[in-house]
Amino acid sequence: MLDEPLNQESEFESGHLLVSEPFMADENFERAVVLLCEHSPKGTFGLILNKPTPLTVSEATDIELLDYTLYMGGPVEPNTLHYLHRFSDVAGAVALKNGLFWGGDFEQICSKAVIGTLNDDNCRFFMGYSGWEQLQLETEIKENHWIVSRISLQQIFQTNPDKLWARVLQTMGGKYKMLSHFPTDPRVN
Repeated sequence: MLDEPLNQESEFESGHLLVSEPFMADENFERAVVLLCEHSPKGTFGLILNKPTPLTVSEATDIELLDYTLYMGGPVEPNTLHYLHRFSDVAGAVALKNGLFWGGDFEQICSKAVIGTLNDDNCRFFMGYSGWEQLQLETEIKENHWIVSRISLQQIFQTNPDKLWARVLQTMGGKYKMLSHFPTDPRVN
């Protein structure tokens, strides 16, 4: 961790991003960008946006028509499937911010794949999720494990996952832009 606090504001809500500090000790969250999908007094639920797996959704499930990259959403319940998308017409989808939705009717998502309107620019699939119990995330933010970002979510589908962590920090500017250049291993500098 860095000696200086990375952020002074710890207020956050659904649709905000959590960016791991450069030397996060937990390898599940090393250089991770997590989209907060739900935050309540009971806890917080999010999905890691920049950890693609070598699998496709088709390979991990019995649904052949979903030949899309499968991302690791987090270490909690890795046998569950979650998805983010840009379709406002999917029943039961939770609106986040900037025209981004979480979940909803899975059959409707599959039908969009069948008719060819589903693609990597408007939908991402995740196995597992990131979760925090009541006040756990607030504590981690105070301990400078996470930077809260309120930037637009427009770039999450357009940015290469390998570059998303640095891109979010650069977009935030100031001291965060400088952090985006920190090497993974400071001994190799």
